Amino acid sequence: MTYASPNYVEETRIGFHFLRSHTWQHHVLRVAINDLKRLIGEPLPQGGTLLDAGCGQGKSFRLLRDAFQPLHLVGLDADPHSVELARAEAAQEGLSIQLHSADCAQMPLPDRSVDIVFCHQTFHHLVEQERALAEFWRVLKPGGWLLFAESTKAYIDTWVIRWFFRHPMEVQKSAEEYLEMLRGQGFEFESRNVSFPYLWWSRSKDFGLLERWGLRAPPPPGQREETLVNVAARKPLA
Repeated sequence: MTYASPNYVEETRIGFHFLRSHTWQHHVLRVAINDLKRLIGEPLPQGGTLLDAGCGQGKSFRLLRDAFQPLHLVGLDADPHSVELARAEAAQEGLSIQLHSADCAQMPLPDRSVDIVFCHQTFHHLVEQERALAEFWRVLKPGGWLLFAESTKAYIDTWVIRWFFRHPMEVQKSAEEYLEMLRGQGFEFESRNVSFPYLWWSRSKDFGLLERWGLRAPPPPGQREETLVNVAARKPLA
């Protein structure tokens, strides 16, 4: 298969099927979108154009429509097979969506044409992360939102994830390194716009079982290596 990015790291068969599962849609996507809504605060941005950068198989489309009511929904992914499945998902949900098989580091979208960029669990798949972030900046309108939700190196570089999934390991970053990358590009956010979820599926050693069984208390923030980081960041108006 020919991918839209020359640096694309092909996902495993297990990984590809996981991205169409109920667990992915309900326990990962839904939870992340709800948290990002909380980080934005009220009122939520509504209408305009929303870009799902790294849309995969389109399981986010209905959730994003319900949350932000965009006038235009755009999906982009480097895997043409995923894009075709995303097209079928949109049709099943009755959604009108513009889909692109394209690289996040070189997006076929005009400057300042997007109100919200949703980037969920995409960045750790990208080799050219700085170029992709510059593209997000380029296509966003001044005052537009980047909704960024990522797994960190502490999670990606574990035996469970390495065994079942594939990623470009040389570009993985800590939570703070991702935050510094966003700041370096010029995005603005405060501490209230950032969260470090500690969800059961991000615990590579025991998936939170010891805590759910009451055998161990979860380590508080600051006393653990963060496995997830969510950010609601804005491109400045000026």
